[in-house]
Amino acid sequence: MVGRDAEGNFARRAALREIALVIVLYAAYSATRFVVGGDWGAARHHALDILEVERFLHIDVEHQINHAITPITPLAVFSAYWYATMHFIVTWTVLVVLYIRRPTLYRPARTALFAATFIALLGYMFYPTAPPRLTGGYIDTVAATSQYGWWPSAAEQTQNASAVTNQVAAMPSMHVGWAFWVSLVLACLTRRRWLKVVAFGYVATTTAVVVLTANHWLLDAVAGGGLVLVCWWAASAQYRSATSAARQRTAIAVPEDYALTAAENRAQSDLPEPPEARDVPVHERDPGRPSSG
Repeated sequence: MVGRDAEGNFARRAALREIALVIVLYAAYSATRFVVGGDWGAARHHALDILEVERFLHIDVEHQINHAITPITPLAVFSAYWYATMHFIVTWTVLVVLYIRRPTLYRPARTALFAATFIALLGYMFYPTAPPRLTGGYIDTVAATSQYGWWPSAAEQTQNASAVTNQVAAMPSMHVGWAFWVSLVLACLTRRRWLKVVAFGYVATTTAVVVLTANHWLLDAVAGGGLVLVCWWAASAQYRSATSAARQRTAIAVPEDYALTAAENRAQSDLPEPPEARDVPVHERDPGRPSSG
């Protein structure tokens, strides 16, 4: 009973620690919202710089996709719901399931997710970037479909921009970063190749959504996915190193002389038994002597 109580206390402390990390993460996000939420000049300048890079690379597809899809109401509404809900619902659901069912995968996965998010928050503070919808010439798809959901319209966003979300947190896109993290986790949880491919359909859909709704530049999406990939690799390498070191510390050292003695004993046991040690009839021991009977 005492052992079970101690195990339960340990599990509760571990769960509280994870909840505390989530609270710290949200507090850090709120801090960036209040620190850089009104830096519109720098944010718009950075956004136009990104657009110039995309034009140089011939990947400036945001305007064309945005104006082609937004007038199609079913697709626009679907995209708005996906953008507003999936990154919270799916990401945290996968994180909780991992914590409960796959703790060995949870640790490096959680570290990668939180590390990427913290780094992204630093990016929002030191490199605030406006999304396409705030640079002119783009349709705010989410605001345009506000009558179908609970999110604010364009006018409401203007009045309560600082209270809703960080409006200049486009680079990197953690909508895409979190979606890529989810796809990596799902790919690790399945062994079938076709299911692994399907898992990455989630991040592909999210990338399309953030671009067509004019909430992120394409390079924002690339940066978000790349950031998570680097953090995933670093967290996995660190976890493997820590696990290997722990196994070495708990390994039982075998003295060299003991190992040598054991090897000699095994070698001797493999030798054929000498004839004098076998229980054989007397006439076999002395062929010249006739057998009785």
